[in-house]
Amino acid sequence: MNAAWDVAYCRSQFPALTRQVGGRPAAFFDGPAGSQVPQRVIDAVAHYLAHTNANHGGQFATSRESDELLDAAHAAVADFLGATDPGEVAFGPNMTTLTFALSRALAQTWQPGDEILVSQSDHDANVTPWVLAARDAGATVHHIPLRPDDCTLDLEGFYRLLNARTRLVAVGCASNATGTIHPFPQMIEAAHAAGAEVFLDAVHYAPHLPLDVTAWQCDYLACSAYKFFGPHLGVLWGRRERLEALPAYKLRPAPDDLPGKWMTGTQSHEAIAGTAAAVEYLADLGRHYQGNTALDRRAALLAAYDGIARYERGLAVEFLSGLSELHAFRLWGIAEADRLHERVPTFCFTHRELPSIEIAQRLGEVGQFVWHGNYYALPLTQALGLEPEGAVRVGILHYNTADEIDRLLEALAGLNR
Repeated sequence: MNAAWDVAYCRSQFPALTRQVGGRPAAFFDGPAGSQVPQRVIDAVAHYLAHTNANHGGQFATSRESDELLDAAHAAVADFLGATDPGEVAFGPNMTTLTFALSRALAQTWQPGDEILVSQSDHDANVTPWVLAARDAGATVHHIPLRPDDCTLDLEGFYRLLNARTRLVAVGCASNATGTIHPFPQMIEAAHAAGAEVFLDAVHYAPHLPLDVTAWQCDYLACSAYKFFGPHLGVLWGRRERLEALPAYKLRPAPDDLPGKWMTGTQSHEAIAGTAAAVEYLADLGRHYQGNTALDRRAALLAAYDGIARYERGLAVEFLSGLSELHAFRLWGIAEADRLHERVPTFCFTHRELPSIEIAQRLGEVGQFVWHGNYYALPLTQALGLEPEGAVRVGILHYNTADEIDRLLEALAGLNR
């Protein structure tokens, strides 16, 4: 395996990374809200619209070609998820919309006295849909507590809440605010032992680490392609037997078989084409990293994520070390270098005087693109007492560089008062 991550090879594929602000290269640290996309994704979207633009099921060339492309995309995303059945993969506008659809269906199987567990460390898209569904079913919602000292989930608190009345545990794989990786494998095992199902929000995990629904044995999982270098599109995976049995909200002529049952209306076929291209981009990164063009898609994806994780952890060490010397800032989350395996390189911090929006504005003026506010992680910012101003968020991805980290730290040092 190659010893070093070839960041130049990665960056050469992203047209957006050539952007400048004030004569200096822009640094894209806004990835947690949406990553940039490689040229092949742009080309796939354009090619679909130019040459294969048709609706599903027609008896003519463009429709047949479109359906073949869509079938191939289901297979590609199944490999991305570690699934064995492409029919278990459904596409939709985004993770939020798909989660609302699934929550309404699951609510039909709940009744008063049932209990649902959500967490204080999650994006609200993995909280409010379940809260509203539980309300409609007369079920009770409990919130798994957050440990404020390092922004990890209170696993013992989860075990105390879990019981024979629990019907669903909804938890994110990683926090989109603090980068904390939640102990979801242990939670899945415990939930199943109690007779509950598990829904994973993998949106923030997917750009950094490999997904594996088969090994994890979760029941449902959702993510968004525009967070892992694709276009704006959501992905829902579920166990075939559950997706077939649940009462989907759909039109009467819509198919009852998978995956069509869960893909309401005409989909964004061009975005699906772009998502397949994003998966192939990641697979080709793995082949390049290992120097082996013969790797099959799943093996290549695993190789890519091995390289991504190693490279991103190096950048994370550099950022954490530099930020620790800037005493006007407070990091929320895991700060220790020997605990980097417990987080992804997304960093949430506040300034002792300046509001997050002012910091983001000043950084934006010098070409450092970061986010401010609560980034829809409202349960977390409320639990930490960060509302209404929220915090600054820096997200590192595999196309970022050590030079960009240095320039970011230099800009933050100018605010260290």
